[in-house]
Amino acid sequence: MSPAQAGLLRERLQERFAERHAATAVKTTENDEFTDTSEASNSLPAGVRVIRNLAYGTDAKQRLDVYLPTHPLTSAPVIFMVHGGAWRTGDKAMSNVVDNKIARWVPEGIVFISINYRLLPQADPLLQAQDVATALAYAQKNATRWGADAHQFVLMGHSAGAHLVSLLAADPTLATRRSAQSWLGTVSLDSAAYDIPRIMAAKHYRFYDKAFGSDPAYWQAASPSQQLKAQQTAFLAICSTQRPDKPCDQAGDFVAQAKSLQIAASLQPEPLTHKEINKQLGLNNAYTQQVETFLAGLSQPLCLRIVPDKATQCSRN
Repeated sequence: MSPAQAGLLRERLQERFAERHAATAVKTTENDEFTDTSEASNSLPAGVRVIRNLAYGTDAKQRLDVYLPTHPLTSAPVIFMVHGGAWRTGDKAMSNVVDNKIARWVPEGIVFISINYRLLPQADPLLQAQDVATALAYAQKNATRWGADAHQFVLMGHSAGAHLVSLLAADPTLATRRSAQSWLGTVSLDSAAYDIPRIMAAKHYRFYDKAFGSDPAYWQAASPSQQLKAQQTAFLAICSTQRPDKPCDQAGDFVAQAKSLQIAASLQPEPLTHKEINKQLGLNNAYTQQVETFLAGLSQPLCLRIVPDKATQCSRN
């Protein structure tokens, strides 16, 4: 073998090694970052009770949990939470999804609802969004049973769940067709899936192929950026500055697009990992306080429950 041939062979072997290493890295990142392996929450904080597994549909996955203060409520606001897991895993009772959030907000008089929905391969993301909308309609219809106000809902989702609530926020008719009412605002916790065609046209994690397939028409239909319409629902995009796929790029573009339509949208980059953005929300930190500033600006009932100096700071709403 000539030196030139040996050089070419060495280059090809190096390229193949690099490709295998990259594939392994992507798989590891998918497993570590986008699959919630936390345990289900078994204990409740003081002052919190839960009603588990209420059925909003006939499928076993179409269930939700309602976390309530132990004392009776009247016209309480609601945070409506959608878990993540790359559209194929996850559960409403995972500790990262509920623990710190209910410990902070429920004792203050906020109802916290966490839902399950059908997952891949049983249901694609558009069907999952329909499940979220159906669960929202059910929760609003039954809000008075829990001392809650059907007009004081905030949607919140993490990862794949953030994509689903962002899709409903982009086009609320997706929810109203399932008999849901309008809601106050939406908090998207670290979605990188605002522009699906943009994702699929570039190098991407393989779980996107499993979720969104190969049909460009489907990409458009499942893409918050492509479905965004002028409306009155406030939107907050939280994004991790630590993720290698740079979710703040897509989140920032979506927020700018929303602002161009006169939607009250804002971007909140955080120096946290994908999992930390979910788990640390509810802890006494600057990140939680910034989210609470957004919530307080949505309505006076929410403000009264989360602002320490209620008398002076909530009078503006």
